[in-house]
Amino acid sequence: MATERCRAREFGLVIGGLQTGAHNAITDVAGVRVGHRTVIKGEGKCKIGEGPVRTGVTAILPAPDDLFVSKLQAGVHIINGFGKSVGLMQVAEVGTIETPILITNTLNVSKVADGLLDYLIMDKGLDAPSINPVVMECNDYYLSDICGRHMGKTEVVAAIEAASDGLVTEGSVGAGTGTAAYGFKGGVGTSSRIVSCGEQRFTVGALVVTNMGKPDQLRICGKPVGKKLMEQGVDPALGGSIIMVLATNAPLSSNQLRRVAARATHGLARTGSYSGNTSGDIVLAFSTARRMPLLPEQPILTLPEVSDNHIDMFFTAAADAIEESILNAMFMAETLIGRDGNTLCALPLDKVKPLLK
Repeated sequence: MATERCRAREFGLVIGGLQTGAHNAITDVAGVRVGHRTVIKGEGKCKIGEGPVRTGVTAILPAPDDLFVSKLQAGVHIINGFGKSVGLMQVAEVGTIETPILITNTLNVSKVADGLLDYLIMDKGLDAPSINPVVMECNDYYLSDICGRHMGKTEVVAAIEAASDGLVTEGSVGAGTGTAAYGFKGGVGTSSRIVSCGEQRFTVGALVVTNMGKPDQLRICGKPVGKKLMEQGVDPALGGSIIMVLATNAPLSSNQLRRVAARATHGLARTGSYSGNTSGDIVLAFSTARRMPLLPEQPILTLPEVSDNHIDMFFTAAADAIEESILNAMFMAETLIGRDGNTLCALPLDKVKPLLK
């Protein structure tokens, strides 16, 4: 009898030694909200523009107030740059984000960015000559009519308006609707860790959209699960790319956030990925604690900052939260049939359990 879908911890796995937040999600970072718009329609042979569609938009709202007038510090790390993200160049240059963070499929990036701009300008009244929308992507062509480019402002607004600060829906939702992971069905996953720094406690949260890896690479808690499953006759598909977002309420500078983002590589690698040639493996990290005013009253800003002598536990938290987020995406995702009858099968948890003993 097949095991019901559950998160990694419910399955009995413990990643690392740090405590999780209340929801074990990126929304454990105060002020951060997540929303999805999922589109599943049609079946059978693909006809461009008509479907079948298995895609969506995931929105991460980093703060409850106006990001444009009070920006957040951020850092970017590109593990392998085979990607079509929008907005990351400016984030890397100036170290701030000023809009919600959106994730969608590869060929919808420009439409989603346009939808976000239209939402900010026309719906929210933002009047500015330069706005830097951040939109990242994974390629869901195997299940979805990607060339139909079915996402736009309607889906952007729906994802933003659905955003909440509670439990995050995982698996085949939002930007992860049509994506894979190590040849199985993947999707959206999230996790969090609590870090003690001096007398204060901070939260590091992660959210991923998986689409990476070859089946025989999958490792869970160090065990070569993918290789063993293939020996049992499981026949997964192939995939590529992963988007990883890290959030914290610790006062980290943009350079420190870039360094924290780089540690996502370790969490990804623990699950087996080596970031292949056509895998767009992108990490964005931001802090809710350091706000950068659009029009500062003084020419010199004085901002709190964690000492580099105390940053190691944030590195640990990032790696552990990313690893668990990837597992949560796979453990929660269900089998999905898409265009042309293509199928991504859920990771068979009943077969995984004995392989971890």
